[in-house]
Amino acid sequence: MSVAAENYQADLANITCEIAIKQKLIDELENSQRRLHTLKQQYEQKLMMLQCKIRDTQLERDRVLQNMNSVESGTEDKARKIKAEYEKKLSVMNKELQKLQSAQKEHARLLKNQSQYEKQLKKLQMDVTEMKKTKVRLMKQMKEQQEKNRLNESRRNREIASLKKDQRKQEHQLKLLEAQKRQQELILRRKTEEVTALRRQVRPTSGKVVRKVNLPEVQDSSHRPPSGRLYSSSSTAANGTWSSYRRTAGVYSTRVARNKWQTLERRISDVIMQRMTISNMEADMNRLLKQREELTKRKEKVIRKRDRLLREGLEAEKTVLPLNEEVDALTANIDYINDSIADCQANIMQMEETKEEGDTVDVSAVIGSCTLVEARFLLDHFMSMAINKGLQAAQRESQVKVMEGRLKQTEITSATQNQLLFHMLKEKAEFNPELDALLGNALQELGNFPVENGDDSSSDESAQSPSAEGTTLASDLMKLCGESKTRSKARRRTTTQMELLYANSESAGDAPADFSGPMLSLAETPDGGGVDMDLSGPSVRDYTALSPGFSSKMGSMGVINPVPSTKSSRSAMLQCVHVAEGHSKAVLCVDCTDDLLFTGSKDRTCKVWNLVTGQEIMSLGGHPNNVVSVRYSSSLVFTVSTSYIKVWDIRDSAKCIRTLTSSGQVNVGDICASNTSRTVTTPSGENQINQIALNPNGMVLYAAAGNSVRVWDLRRFVSTGKLTGHLGPVMCLTVDQSGNNQDLVITGSKDHYIKLFDVSEGSLGSVSPAHNFEPPHYDGIESLVVQGDIFFSGSRDNGIKKWDLDRKDLLQQVPNAHRDWVCALGIVPSSPALLSGCRGGVLKLWHTDTLGPLGELKGHESPINSIAANSSHLFTASDDRTVKIWRARAGLDSTLEGVDNADEVASN
Repeated sequence: MSVAAENYQADLANITCEIAIKQKLIDELENSQRRLHTLKQQYEQKLMMLQCKIRDTQLERDRVLQNMNSVESGTEDKARKIKAEYEKKLSVMNKELQKLQSAQKEHARLLKNQSQYEKQLKKLQMDVTEMKKTKVRLMKQMKEQQEKNRLNESRRNREIASLKKDQRKQEHQLKLLEAQKRQQELILRRKTEEVTALRRQVRPTSGKVVRKVNLPEVQDSSHRPPSGRLYSSSSTAANGTWSSYRRTAGVYSTRVARNKWQTLERRISDVIMQRMTISNMEADMNRLLKQREELTKRKEKVIRKRDRLLREGLEAEKTVLPLNEEVDALTANIDYINDSIADCQANIMQMEETKEEGDTVDVSAVIGSCTLVEARFLLDHFMSMAINKGLQAAQRESQVKVMEGRLKQTEITSATQNQLLFHMLKEKAEFNPELDALLGNALQELGNFPVENGDDSSSDESAQSPSAEGTTLASDLMKLCGESKTRSKARRRTTTQMELLYANSESAGDAPADFSGPMLSLAETPDGGGVDMDLSGPSVRDYTALSPGFSSKMGSMGVINPVPSTKSSRSAMLQCVHVAEGHSKAVLCVDCTDDLLFTGSKDRTCKVWNLVTGQEIMSLGGHPNNVVSVRYSSSLVFTVSTSYIKVWDIRDSAKCIRTLTSSGQVNVGDICASNTSRTVTTPSGENQINQIALNPNGMVLYAAAGNSVRVWDLRRFVSTGKLTGHLGPVMCLTVDQSGNNQDLVITGSKDHYIKLFDVSEGSLGSVSPAHNFEPPHYDGIESLVVQGDIFFSGSRDNGIKKWDLDRKDLLQQVPNAHRDWVCALGIVPSSPALLSGCRGGVLKLWHTDTLGPLGELKGHESPINSIAANSSHLFTASDDRTVKIWRARAGLDSTLEGVDNADEVASN
């Protein structure tokens, strides 16, 4: 089949080449025909013009000669001169006429040849048409051959699958026969041993009788010391006879007890083996049942897809044929699994019956024939065996725990490495196709490591990549990035991503690799996790004590601590699952992705946290005053302090690459690092920047400074304009995108108004508001959040309003939503719920459709300054120096549906 395909491809290539050549010839012939036609027209034109010119000259000559004849004879000389001159002109024109006539003859000859060219052209066109038909036929044959190959391949695959199925059946039968053979050998050996033991017991009859008659005396004498005073000469013979009987009975009793112990020991081993076999069979049974269930679901899904394609009727035969083959393969697999389940059930029943028979026959027979001395002997051996087995079990259990700890640490390290690696390569993969392909393959092999799977799955399911594979993948990707060089510094203040990424390799230089403490990721939160808002987790000192490997590097770095669960938390709609501790002063702002957390504080730092490992990655310092806003996009972190926006590149280390000012100036590097003390004043010409926001594609930065919002193009790091129109300082803003890819910037100000700006790409200069939302709040706007075509606003008037972006009007409002300023708003992930936080530390949940209250909790003891959300969690920053991480209860959707129904009933 491969040879035929190659022949088809060679023929197709030859025909295509010939078609191209002949098409080129056809084009050349057509061009030559066009040139000849043009030349013919030119020659005919020139010929007609020359003939007209000759005729005019002859007429002029005749007219002049007539005039000359009418004049006096003295003018004859002059007439001759004129006549000679005209004759000369006529001769020249006649020569040109002859040349043109010869050219016309040549052109006629070329026109005769043109018929041959036309014939040749028609022939070439016919050849090209025939070749195209041949090409179409060859392509059709190739498709038919490919279809035949695919059918043959599927048939071979089915045959291979059936052969494998038969092979598995034969192997299963062979294992079953081997198990039966081993069972029969065990039974035969046990029966043989029992017969041998019975023969040994029956053989010394006299000794057995003596033991039965005198055994109590022997036992008593074994506890009483013999008295030599009672012996006399007359009783010497009797004493000797008794001593010999006693020795014979004792030796015989010990030998019988030993044989019984060996029988019991073998029986115990057999029972253990039988139960282990049954347990393994039951595990196989459960595994087969799960496989059958998965295959059945998959088969139903494929059948539904096939039925849908048949209903749509779009190339049904071609698309349905592979699905039919897949259904047949799944059916064959399900049949095989059903056969395996039936065999497994039969084996389990057979083992159970064999076990019951052996237990009732062997053990009861041995125990029923035991005497007191034999029972003591057996009990002593049972004690020794129990102690040995318990010691072995304890040792094995300790080894298992050690190995589980190592495995857990390896999984955490690998997950951290891969998370950081993929995070660092997101932007570079867009410009490097080879890196993009390698990253895609790595994602398929290693998985995506989600922070939260939605169903409270453990980290064992979300991080299944071995450390060796992660290290190899990391080295390959870092080679492509050009970052595989070793780095060594004498001193480093914070841990960089490269140190975390290569904690156990040489590429990290002198960075210590002692992150061995048990870090609980967000994906490992137990199902019942979460507490009420007023509970806090263990302190940093407690966490350091629990993690000896982390304590040496801990220093002032923060950690994300898990919060213990309580009974009351299980009914709460919002559950606090972790607390991030590490800032020394109030936390003013927060931003997050699915694997990173960014927090800005009054301690003049912005901390970057890893949500997978629960560790602080780095601390971005050098700010002149409080860090009031932070945003992240494509490995760049933007932090705001006073009138400056610092741009950090965190791909390699904590490096400030640009410093932007509120007046529109751009400085390379960090111009604030020289000021180590806190700076309260603002430079002249600058304004305090209250908040920043990025547009959805991360290419434009909007900074609210004073009464306006400055627009920055991050591709060139230049200021392109301002959004003006507010009469008071702009306190908050958010950015959405319209259908025509325009940025919709919503701003809230101290002038109580919310304005909407339409900013198109490339717009320059001052931009006026497109709409002014009314009625306004009664005080300044503190927070804004967008959800689809609606947005919510929180104000210092303690109220929350819901606005429509399309109709640009007020939909609903809650005048006194809180008892204090509404400082922060956030949308609950995957739920139609709004979370609001106030200056009193209270968190409230609202239904986004009706703005109906769903519940309230005491989130923090201090004001809540900011709320952020990723795909699974909510983050609240507070003056109590912590960031709490919340998760909505799994039954929140059903609760919301109940609230909807109640509202409908009330409205009716």
